[in-house]
Amino acid sequence: MLKTDIIHPELLSVLAKCGHKTKILLADSNYSFVTNSAPTATIIYLNFAPGMINSPLILEKLLKYINVESATLMASPADFDNTIEKEYQRLLSPDTEFNWLAREAFYAEAKSSDTLLVIASGETRRFANIILTVGVVRV
Repeated sequence: MLKTDIIHPELLSVLAKCGHKTKILLADSNYSFVTNSAPTATIIYLNFAPGMINSPLILEKLLKYINVESATLMASPADFDNTIEKEYQRLLSPDTEFNWLAREAFYAEAKSSDTLLVIASGETRRFANIILTVGVVRV
């Protein structure tokens, strides 16, 4: 039995295959996982029920296994209080570069051949989708 924060065997396997510049999409429960993901990406379904296994918890656990160079979010309307974006910023290193893309540009980025992993979360908040670009290992 593994004594780590992540014990999902397929998730651990795909994380082990991630290298510098690999992209990981952490998607909310409203995301179209199959049609708006890279055809070669592995989809890990952690969306058992709405609200279960939320995105910040998944991100927190992922950060114990990978370094994140940059984070790309789907741009939200100016009058929208994006609480999850603030949680992501709190969890990620202050050195992490943040980018925002319009919906269609975000989908295009998620469909990139660089996207190796898609994690379907139970996150119900809007605009919770985030693409993580894996950074180099820091020693």
